[in-house]
Amino acid sequence: MMYSMTAFARAAADANDLHLVWELKTVNHRYLETSFRIPEAIRSLEHPLRDLARKHLKRGKLDCTLKIEKIGSDAAISINRNVLLQLMAGLEQVRRDAPEIGGVSPMELLRWPGVLDDTPTDNESLMTSAQTLFEQALTELIESRRREGDALFQAVIERLDHIDLIIRELEPLTRDLAAQQKSRLEQRISELSVNLDPTRLEQEVALLAQKADVTEELDRLAIHVEEARSHVTGNGPHGRRLDFLTQELNREANTLGAKSVIPQTSQRAVDLKVVIEQIREQVQNIE
Repeated sequence: MMYSMTAFARAAADANDLHLVWELKTVNHRYLETSFRIPEAIRSLEHPLRDLARKHLKRGKLDCTLKIEKIGSDAAISINRNVLLQLMAGLEQVRRDAPEIGGVSPMELLRWPGVLDDTPTDNESLMTSAQTLFEQALTELIESRRREGDALFQAVIERLDHIDLIIRELEPLTRDLAAQQKSRLEQRISELSVNLDPTRLEQEVALLAQKADVTEELDRLAIHVEEARSHVTGNGPHGRRLDFLTQELNREANTLGAKSVIPQTSQRAVDLKVVIEQIREQVQNIE
């Protein structure tokens, strides 16, 4: 099963007099990186939640935000006076040492961590509810990554099939390149009315045929395509291996284009690079 690295999930629930909302978002990343924004009152919950995310996700940048709001119109703002007084004393010391620094607005004081007392009456119950809700949001996030991964799987398979088709079209075009090179060289010699030693002609034809032979490149392309197809249908994670195989496919396509001596093979080499680039773009989203 293939998973995407980009997804979003949201889960909300009420716990006593509080409304909890988890928002989880993942984007592309070389490895797994997690970031949590949760109230200080339940900051100790971050470590087990981080471990839980790592059990289910392999790659991607995961941003997790927990919002907690009090339910009811009678919810009042509670200020932690001790923290506020300590903060104001510290600001007063700064003013004495650096009088050129301007004042601080009341809203900036309120935004300081700990000034607003958001400690719930039942902290243990809140942590349990927050963890349960996080698991629900994480399940939804994984399902979203799976759905997009299914679409990516189909896109990659279709383009691998397209590469197979291009290879099959190129094989007959390149099979008699030596004869084509010899005929073209003899025609040019005839046009120039030049007598050339038959042995020398055969040597030149053999040299040109060797330079234009793309059998090895076509074989390697076919091998890489088969390896990629086997990998996407196997167990994940898939992204890094597919990224490597895409680089190998592109290298062979470049060599194929450089060795092309007839317009048909040059055009198909360009088509091949376009398809490989499409795969590479899709692979950037795969876990």
